[in-house]
Amino acid sequence: MSTYTILIILCGLVIFSYLFDMIAKKTKIPSVLLLLFLGIGLKQIVTYFQIETFDFLTILPTLGTVGLILIVFEGALDLKYDQEKNRVIKKTLLAAVIILLVTTAAITFIIHELTGETYYLCFANAIPFSVISSSIAIPSAANLGRRDREFVIYESSFSDIAGIILFNFAISNDSFNVSAFASLGAELVMIFLFASVSCLLLLYLIGKISHHVKFFLIISILVLVYAVGQSYHLSALIIVLAFGLFLNNADEIRIPFFRKYFIYPNLSKDLVQLHQLSAESAFLMRTFFFIIFGFTIVVNQFQDLKLIQYGLIILGATYLIRLLYLKFVAKVPINPIVFITPRGLISILLFYNLPKEMRINGVETGLLFMMILATSVVMSLGLLSSKKEKAPVA
Repeated sequence: MSTYTILIILCGLVIFSYLFDMIAKKTKIPSVLLLLFLGIGLKQIVTYFQIETFDFLTILPTLGTVGLILIVFEGALDLKYDQEKNRVIKKTLLAAVIILLVTTAAITFIIHELTGETYYLCFANAIPFSVISSSIAIPSAANLGRRDREFVIYESSFSDIAGIILFNFAISNDSFNVSAFASLGAELVMIFLFASVSCLLLLYLIGKISHHVKFFLIISILVLVYAVGQSYHLSALIIVLAFGLFLNNADEIRIPFFRKYFIYPNLSKDLVQLHQLSAESAFLMRTFFFIIFGFTIVVNQFQDLKLIQYGLIILGATYLIRLLYLKFVAKVPINPIVFITPRGLISILLFYNLPKEMRINGVETGLLFMMILATSVVMSLGLLSSKKEKAPVA
């Protein structure tokens, strides 16, 4: 395959992704679904014509990680803090953590009953299926009202972070004793200190760099900080969320020392450019990640009735738990928020980071794809029904 052919294919995929985004805004069908089906279609074409390709699974985790960082960062840059938002932050944090824990417990029990594996292995395998994907939820909430949109952004971001913490905790400890929880507490203290220092350092650099290319440098440093944190099993996504919130709200900090050394005249202008760059970079990473994931799906897995059975049971438990919590505990308007619990990029990343010796037969990528597909379809139908209910009567 020539260089020009590869360039034509890559550019064509970006154009398709842009068109899918336009379709998504009109139809409420997540563009991620269309990208996945495009990837599956390309795999069928490649197989039919016997075109040789390399193993895309080798680059999938890297693309997904960068995409996750950019999507969470972009979402955080949209959030402006004030004291009135303490309530929504508290509510979304509790919702994200409690729904994650209860859903993980339910799916753990379901997998145990279906496979007979130990509760520990079932718990580790259940986590990727329990985390809300901010990469799908945040773009899908773009046309919601301010309160619903903020709820989705905060909840999905907190769910990603809590999911990573829980996943790292599960694969690092084969028994959940006092020592394991003490290590978890120490990790959280370290990550908050790490996040505070990183935020101050990055903001200082933005103000001091005079080179005409600086935002890609800042994003590169942010990715570097994330990678260093993750390599030490720290939940470094907290840093990404904290940095976005910190940047967008830095001008509200009235401490004289802080304003003297960290706030500069062009900060608001630079934030607009940084937000635009992160949004377009996130679009690019999301495009190639979901197309490649669709390309790697083994379609024959969907002939397995057991897989469909597993998926439907897990799906039912997921929405039942969410409905009960939002209605009776959080006491928030459930429509359309109850439908916005998609599985996606973060679920795929956690699944592929699960050690091979901890994987369970029957809990395969086909089941993961089914959950991504089903939750996205339910979310689309929920958003469409919500739009019809709010439409003015002629």
